[in-house]
Amino acid sequence: MKKITYLLLALLITLQAGCSSNNQEKETSKSPKSKEESVAVDKGLFNVKLTLPASMFEGDDINKVIANAEKEGIKVTKNSDGSLTYKMSKSQHKKIMKGLREEVIKTVNETKESKDFASLKDITYNNDFSEFTLIVDKAAYENSMDGLAAFTFGMSGMMYQLYNGVDPDEYKVTILVKDQATQKEIDKIIYPDALNDK
Repeated sequence: MKKITYLLLALLITLQAGCSSNNQEKETSKSPKSKEESVAVDKGLFNVKLTLPASMFEGDDINKVIANAEKEGIKVTKNSDGSLTYKMSKSQHKKIMKGLREEVIKTVNETKESKDFASLKDITYNNDFSEFTLIVDKAAYENSMDGLAAFTFGMSGMMYQLYNGVDPDEYKVTILVKDQATQKEIDKIIYPDALNDK
């Protein structure tokens, strides 16, 4: 859970500061919960519009959030529902996506090195983070809470796809869990379906 919060925190800081400053800290961050609260991305010919729900800015000084983005040359419009629409160049959006990609990869590496997930032996992923494969020691995995790592990567993959413009009704992240010894699949979790099942 800590890693998810860190990822979302880093994403918001990256977006608000245009990827050039990591000096700001936020206490909390929220992920979209409904269609009305989801992230909307409109990729035009020259610009990208990114609309973030009001829930992502609860507890923040909205004027400061806007000022920080505008300092980086990103035009911000405050909408009547409290959401903010960021209009940026394609190169600025590309920079944000690069920052987000680096954070997902960093999370993968930290999880692999962490002693918190003892059964995890390796983690691989595809280019758009729509699939992660967790290689585990089966016996250790089945007797642990290491499956929580799947949640981290499910959320990471969904956020990456959302900010890259994948429709919220179409994005999907598949987490495959394979036994290191046999390479056989022992579990398969699909997000966001797994969130609806709980």
